[in-house]
Amino acid sequence: MKKTFLLLGCLILITACQPATATPLAPLFPTATSLPTPIPITDTPAPTPTLEPSQTPFPQFFTNEFDSSLAGWVILQAGNDSVPNIKAENSRLLLQMDALYTWVYALYGAQDYDNVHVETKFINNALSPAAIGLICNYSDTDGWLEYNVSTDGTYNVLYGKWLSNGVADYLPVLSGSSGQIQQSGVEQQIGMTCSNGTLALYVNGILIRNVDVSHYERNSGKVGVTASSFENTPVIASFDWVTISQP
Repeated sequence: MKKTFLLLGCLILITACQPATATPLAPLFPTATSLPTPIPITDTPAPTPTLEPSQTPFPQFFTNEFDSSLAGWVILQAGNDSVPNIKAENSRLLLQMDALYTWVYALYGAQDYDNVHVETKFINNALSPAAIGLICNYSDTDGWLEYNVSTDGTYNVLYGKWLSNGVADYLPVLSGSSGQIQQSGVEQQIGMTCSNGTLALYVNGILIRNVDVSHYERNSGKVGVTASSFENTPVIASFDWVTISQP
């Protein structure tokens, strides 16, 4: 499956958006330099000047409840050039897509991980069919692994890799269904452990599958969350928190 991707993102550094060319992911998306403005994340506090920079400005393992700075996070859009509504509001991260077939990613761009567990609590507020998922082992040159759950009770794992600037290929790794996956409008949790060539997939704290992905040779990289719209809109994915921890 090939999809054309357009970056409309920014790296949030001490709550200030920097130009897309300053982010570590920018070299893959040269068209982003022609965009007039990056995707804004609203309702964040004004930057606070400091006399001395911190020696460790970005944590490695933490829980983000989206009630403070989004420092280190990168917002990416795929599928089309319509600008989604991205904001931190009421201690939640909201990813709203009003266009069909849109993929929005929020990656923690400040760290790379070898073995990691990433988990989130979310709700699909708009009740439209949607997929919400997790990303691990992301590399702008070598690809990434993506675990998605859909509001129809199905899930899948994909291996994505850039074929050229702006064009990516998704290889289906597996798909299935689970009675643990809730419908739109119900708050739920999903988690994924990426460790030593294996993915462990969780829904509401219950392990639903172990997946051998060692032959994809993705053993480290960045992590994050994702949300997708399909043939119906709007989709409003509301993330209560994201936890990045050791397995």
